[in-house]
Amino acid sequence: MKIWPVAPSSASPTEQSGRTVKRILRVGELAKAAGLSVQSIRNYEKLGFLPAAERSASGYRLYTQYHLDALRVSRLLIAGYGWRRSRQIMANIHAGDVTAALVLIDERHAEIHRNRQEVEQILNILRATSSLPELEHIPRYRRGLYVHEAAREVKVRTSAVRYWETRGLLQPGRDPESHYRLYDAEQLRRLQVVTLLRKANYDFEAIRMVLNQLAQGTPDQAVLAAQQRLKELAEISKNCMQSAAVLWQYIESSL
Repeated sequence: MKIWPVAPSSASPTEQSGRTVKRILRVGELAKAAGLSVQSIRNYEKLGFLPAAERSASGYRLYTQYHLDALRVSRLLIAGYGWRRSRQIMANIHAGDVTAALVLIDERHAEIHRNRQEVEQILNILRATSSLPELEHIPRYRRGLYVHEAAREVKVRTSAVRYWETRGLLQPGRDPESHYRLYDAEQLRRLQVVTLLRKANYDFEAIRMVLNQLAQGTPDQAVLAAQQRLKELAEISKNCMQSAAVLWQYIESSL
């Protein structure tokens, strides 16, 4: 495993995790070798990213190459697994519970896989919605349509439209005089999307995610956002693979 260069130390060797380490580092030396501030080193140690350090007779913490390796592994882990999960992984390893650390790693990989499936599903749906007809032909378009008119336009029952509203998929306005529901251009477009996706047997959660995407821009913009998210997930997967390989070398070196 490639390690960072460590400044020579005149201190005597010490035992760390069953092996003899020839270099002893004070906190300032460790910070310099890692390219971090002394306070950052203390923060990493406080959060459990580093194994417990021995102390000198005068009470100073004594760090070793093992701690330097732990810092490198931790920073790589954070890029793929995030702060919270990386902290738990390292704490479990330093407690000797490698199995618990592997469970956390597997959970993260499964989470990424689920996220990728969800984004791919949304992307496919967004591409399908791009073929929906325009709405300019609807009579009284500027003012909006009553619920039964909107239902007739998309060829579904009025009861279905009302039910979708109760599920939070639609938020029609109100006629200021009659207080009846009015579907403006935005709500009619949402109704089109809901109708299309329900006919394709998508569940309400998937539809809600798509509507949220569309609310942030045009269908084309939503497609670009979904494609960008897939790229981000691919980068996270790569970071996980790279850090997991280095982590396993770290685990083996500590056994």
